[in-house]
Amino acid sequence: MQIIPLSEGSFTIDATKKFIPFDADADNLQERATGSLLVEVQPFVVKTSKDIILLDTGLGFLNSDGKMQLHANLEANGISPDDVTKVLMSHLHKDHASGISLPNDHGQLSFPNATYYVQEREMEYALENDGKSYISEDFKLLTNVKNIVWLKFDSGTIDNYIRYEVTGAHSPFHQVFWITENDQTIFFGADDAPQLHQMKHKFVAKYDYDGKKAMELRKTWKEEGEAADWHFLFYHDVKYPTIVFKH
Repeated sequence: MQIIPLSEGSFTIDATKKFIPFDADADNLQERATGSLLVEVQPFVVKTSKDIILLDTGLGFLNSDGKMQLHANLEANGISPDDVTKVLMSHLHKDHASGISLPNDHGQLSFPNATYYVQEREMEYALENDGKSYISEDFKLLTNVKNIVWLKFDSGTIDNYIRYEVTGAHSPFHQVFWITENDQTIFFGADDAPQLHQMKHKFVAKYDYDGKKAMELRKTWKEEGEAADWHFLFYHDVKYPTIVFKH
């Protein structure tokens, strides 16, 4: 399998839930609002023998050329947005889901030929809590399209080689994914396991729905992944998009 990070850039985020672009060469983190976190926003593409899989869809903004940044990132790697066959959604917070629809036309899917896999209870929760973290206009068209598979259970498999599990850690119905092919396993923990340093240290995040559970899951995943040579994908890590822990 091939892993391709599709970074939309670095951002700071504070209590307002606004993502403000951050240039490490020009900006000073200390000048940002108190409590600001520095994060990358980084969807991934995984190319398998069967599929071109997109893991989450980012902030979905237009670049200076008027093109969706995520589309430009794909094309820079020789992939057309029309080539994506599956979109796996961990949850529907705006930094993960705003790229579901086109930023200038929320009635059009950004990846029209893909099948979208979304936790049904997450969609219900997101529509009920439209606001700072959830921007329903970006994803509500999924309720009216044919190329959607609603995941209804706490765990399951997709096409016999992708496994998902609802954790309820970062958000009430957040889910994580394992993609396994030819003895290689890729693990995408999304916001349950967003950065390398959180995997290495005990850390309870105040912004998590169940921070203690997230911390415990990261410990378990690190141990399991280290023993089995998983490729970990880190959606919010500025320096390390992917890593295999050595054992």
